[in-house]
Amino acid sequence: MRRAGKPIGELGRVITGKTPPTKEREFFDGDYPFITPTDLDYDTYRVRSTLTTVTDDARRKFANQFIPEGAVTFTCIASVGKIGIATKDSLTNQQINSVIPNAQNDGTFLYYLLRYQAPRIQGLCSGVASPIINKTDFEKVKVEVPELDVQRRIASILSTYDDLIENNNRRIALLEQAARLLYEEWFVRLRFPGREHTRIVDGVPKGWRRKTLGDLCVEVREQVSPENVEPDTPYIGLEHMPRRSITLGTWGTAADVTSTKHRYRTGEVLFGKIRPYFHKVGIALNDGVTSSDAIVIRPNDDALGPLVLMTTSSDHFVKYTSQTVREGSKMPRADWKVMQQYEVKMPLGGLLDLFADIIGPLTDQLKALTYQNRSARAARDLLLPRLMSGGLMV
Repeated sequence: MRRAGKPIGELGRVITGKTPPTKEREFFDGDYPFITPTDLDYDTYRVRSTLTTVTDDARRKFANQFIPEGAVTFTCIASVGKIGIATKDSLTNQQINSVIPNAQNDGTFLYYLLRYQAPRIQGLCSGVASPIINKTDFEKVKVEVPELDVQRRIASILSTYDDLIENNNRRIALLEQAARLLYEEWFVRLRFPGREHTRIVDGVPKGWRRKTLGDLCVEVREQVSPENVEPDTPYIGLEHMPRRSITLGTWGTAADVTSTKHRYRTGEVLFGKIRPYFHKVGIALNDGVTSSDAIVIRPNDDALGPLVLMTTSSDHFVKYTSQTVREGSKMPRADWKVMQQYEVKMPLGGLLDLFADIIGPLTDQLKALTYQNRSARAARDLLLPRLMSGGLMV
């Protein structure tokens, strides 16, 4: 049976973070995560990496703002409701209130509770341009919590899904790393099978051909109006595209689209052209529509798909594109006319087929893991409100 509502402040100690002075470099590049809203999302589970880290000097200076492993971080300014669980002792910035659960409450349950309560907390915010709920008001928010044993059972059920998603994400990262390393070995370092018997002539293995990216693929501009698209059609905007990951595993629907977009097909490459140094490049896992701020790249042949994908997502190509951007009115944009001139070393047919035979099944695994994650998220999100409201007993 559930207890009466309790203020968040009674579930644990609430700590507001603090940003060290950026000019004092002795506080940065250390062994402790510095968690900011950029490192979080609305369904981040465990915070395993951060863009910035801090040192022992920062820990001593800001000892009262450091949080331990297991603390639940919750953004309370601007992007209110971004959340995550600290995986080691960490410092957060001042936009985040963290809850260190007390002995009467389970930390993982508290994480799911705050996720469930996020919309209500957002509704309690003051400010229009930049919503905010201060620490005092955050601590006063009343939530209903069950006894500790029930908390643990609920947390166990929900975390099963997030553990699966997290494990799949690690597998995705390893598969992507394997693909990048293979591409770099064969096409950058030229350590390909049979290299011992192949002479390099003017930087190109004998029998290979110098090509341009434009010889291998084309930019597709198939425009479509919102009224001509089924509402449940997948929609990928730049906001859905992860940095430095070829797996486009997140998308919205065309029901949210209000302006003309571009169609893409399964297996085509989407390249985020605004600020290309953000490195948003990946393979489409379904048919759908995308933002006009993404370049849709279609390989001229299925056998060329893996080479086109790994070339356009490589660090060298993204750097090349970033250095040759076309200046826009507000921000730099990648220019396909320049991108298609990028030189590509093309191997003999047998080696190209072997590369495709390796990368092709790998991208199939990425797709399978992505859809497994989507199913797990859907099941978790269906259970979350029922478990938290007491509608489903455990």
